[in-house]
Amino acid sequence: MRVAKQITAFLALLLAVFLAPATLADPADISAASRSVVRVVIIESDGDRANLITHGTGFAVTPNLIVTNAHVVEELRRDDSLIAGVVPAEGRNGYPAKLVAYSPGNDLALLRIEGGGTLTPITLFPGVPGDGSEVYAVGYPGNVDLAQGLSMADLVTPQEAVKTRGYLSGGRSSRSFDTLLHTAPLGSGNSGGPLLDSCGRVIGVNSFGTVSDNSTDSSFYFAISMRELSAFLLRAKVDVHASGLPCRSIADLDRAEAERAAGEKARLSAENEARTQAQQRAMDKARRDAEIAVLSARDNGMALAALLLVGALGVGGWGMVKASRRRSTFERKYVFGASALLVSAVAVWFLRPSLSSIDTRAREMLEEPQPSGTGSSIALDSPGIGRMICVLDPERSRVTVSDITDVPVEWREDGCMNGKTQYGLAQDGWSRIFVPNGEETISVNSYDPDSKTYTVERFLVGLDAMTRARSERAKLNAPACGAGEDAARQFGQNQQAIKALLPTEPNERMRYNCQPAP
Repeated sequence: MRVAKQITAFLALLLAVFLAPATLADPADISAASRSVVRVVIIESDGDRANLITHGTGFAVTPNLIVTNAHVVEELRRDDSLIAGVVPAEGRNGYPAKLVAYSPGNDLALLRIEGGGTLTPITLFPGVPGDGSEVYAVGYPGNVDLAQGLSMADLVTPQEAVKTRGYLSGGRSSRSFDTLLHTAPLGSGNSGGPLLDSCGRVIGVNSFGTVSDNSTDSSFYFAISMRELSAFLLRAKVDVHASGLPCRSIADLDRAEAERAAGEKARLSAENEARTQAQQRAMDKARRDAEIAVLSARDNGMALAALLLVGALGVGGWGMVKASRRRSTFERKYVFGASALLVSAVAVWFLRPSLSSIDTRAREMLEEPQPSGTGSSIALDSPGIGRMICVLDPERSRVTVSDITDVPVEWREDGCMNGKTQYGLAQDGWSRIFVPNGEETISVNSYDPDSKTYTVERFLVGLDAMTRARSERAKLNAPACGAGEDAARQFGQNQQAIKALLPTEPNERMRYNCQPAP
């Protein structure tokens, strides 16, 4: 029976493992990376007519440098009359290109865009990808072009790249050069395209696939590793953008933030409860001390009144004795003395502290300054106003393409950042949306002075989305710093038109913890 239960438990665990949802790449990251992928075409032209000799795929590592396979551009080395071109995924036209580096030993080549054309550079992952991790291949497979019946004019017209998904199979490399074995399907035109991790970063350059006469064999594919690509780019003196941070999804960050918020709420609740209990204990102690002090003052007052009364009786009695001995009238000094003592006794009696003054005295005792250094005292944080230095919090951030640097900020209570940029005020706090003309990225920057947190969310959107966002931005009239709260609230409301165009999740979220600058 015990063995049967163990087997049942094991099978249940195994079933849970297989039925657990797989961690998939964020489609927005793959789409954003695809903006940097181009079709590489080799064309023969006699001036009047042009013929497509071959084509493959490449990707931009700088605004004007394209990585591809050496075998894609091999014809250029053999025939000087051939022309190379790159056709981006977006836009209206392609660009001529020139071969600037060629390494057939590891099947890599580098093209430079001519004529002033530029592209968005892709981000490289310098680390070692995990065995079995999910990967995406992006490119222009010829079999898809054939199935669509595309003409040569279509092949030199910007169009979206094809994306396929697979997994790494570590431990197997070609003997010619270092490669990654994976299962993301490739076609003949995929050569030179990027192999991406789940954050859209390049981990390899697709080069070739397995060949088999047996149709039942599974297909596997090889990508040139980052070790080969990094060395190639270093020899070519190309400075690329790389990010080696762990790949986390926005959903993971949201869950972590929810847990953090719940923990923070529980901590504040516990602190408030502890503070309330400490205040109650302090009040109880103050009331006991006040009660002792008042009762002691009342006892002392009663004793003093009694002594004064006895003194008055004594003075009066002594005056009467002397008057009877001398058979004379009562002397005035005894009358005045006895009267003064009697009045003092009555005054002391009525001036005793009442029992109702115990609570008042207890509150006064609580309001007295407490000695410093007590464990129960809680220091208040300084507000997040003035000059600050903001440092990235990796545990609360997702960074795929941006550089990581400390951010100096100067914040004013009216929402003015760095003395020149007015933030808008809305229900979600202070924020400013930036829609630049020179790049295909929208940034939503926000600052919370209470928590001293500076947040940058970046959306790597396509050309159409950028065009719409720029149109909405042109309608905005950002107020100058110091325009007042009403203007800041109106600006915050107006920015919602741009926010409505953004995807539900950003590609990057960078949270910075800010502290007063030294």
